[in-house]
Amino acid sequence: MAKTFQLEIITPESAQNLGQITYLRAPSIDGLFGILAGHAISMIALGVGEIKVENGNEISYWATSGGYADIRPEGVQLLVETAEKSSDIDKERAQTSLKRAEDRSKNSEMDQARARGSIARAKNRLNILNR
Repeated sequence: MAKTFQLEIITPESAQNLGQITYLRAPSIDGLFGILAGHAISMIALGVGEIKVENGNEISYWATSGGYADIRPEGVQLLVETAEKSSDIDKERAQTSLKRAEDRSKNSEMDQARARGSIARAKNRLNILNR
């Protein structure tokens, strides 16, 4: 039997206890990283991307816009700005967000870094929607 660890995903709006899982993959600001039971204590900055959660044969995918992973012997807490399970993503809303962000990026008076961030987050949500 595979070793497990506790996972919580915490956003400003909610805290979700996903229970005992066998594997977690998340996007750091430097690239993807994976966690198995017994991982060293760490605090890792998260970027925009896909969170993959495995528990045996069950796999779920989540879209995140960044935050931190607090890894402890008893489990992992993902402290993130946003986390949406792939099955909960509203496709129409994500497409509208992408179009709005792309329109803003074409306006030279808008903050271009903010527009690029909005585009990345919207594209991420659309990519994960299809998982």
